[in-house]
Amino acid sequence: MLNDIANLFYYMMLGLVVTLEVTAIALLFGLLIGVSLALMRVYGAKPLAWFAVLYSTLLRAMPLLLAVLILFFVIADIANLSAFWAGSLALSLVSGAYQSEIFRGALKSIPQGQMLAARSIGMSRIKSIRYVILPQALNVAIAPWSNEAAIVLKDSSLVYILGVPEMLRQAQYFSARTYQPFLAYFSVALIYFILTFLMNRGLDSLEKQKTLSSDSMHLTR
Repeated sequence: MLNDIANLFYYMMLGLVVTLEVTAIALLFGLLIGVSLALMRVYGAKPLAWFAVLYSTLLRAMPLLLAVLILFFVIADIANLSAFWAGSLALSLVSGAYQSEIFRGALKSIPQGQMLAARSIGMSRIKSIRYVILPQALNVAIAPWSNEAAIVLKDSSLVYILGVPEMLRQAQYFSARTYQPFLAYFSVALIYFILTFLMNRGLDSLEKQKTLSSDSMHLTR
């Protein structure tokens, strides 16, 4: 039994590293895509706004599994992408569509007076967005973004179908060797729970710190 637990720990650690890598890539690229699309919709010219709307609508309407398969069997073959990168980029593209809605709402929640005040002191429109509007919007977006981060973490398991050795695939390897599927898949479920809990706690703490620092700045003024 101890030997099985040691083997399980080894398999889970191998899979955990890959799961975290896929999640980090998807969230980072999704963040860049989401912020860019949100800025296009709120402050961009009409063609850019239309593109952002079309992108968000199409990607959010597409099942994530279908996006993963398209990236792997169509685009990855042309661009010579590995299964790992095909799955990670598919998650990034879809997450970017959802994140764009989060950041669009955050941008629109900032009072218009903030932009007017920045422009009145001589800041250009781009600088006003970069230094005044966007930092405030990112703070507002922390809470809903934490939900998207948890979803992406769990959705990273879909790269399993491409043969990427994340936790679910490693659990299958362990189960095939030891004939203990319950132990294998229960361990995966427990690790996902711990990761999601820690991620949400960390982002909640970040949000509280940002709120406290913002309140203290207002008090000093």
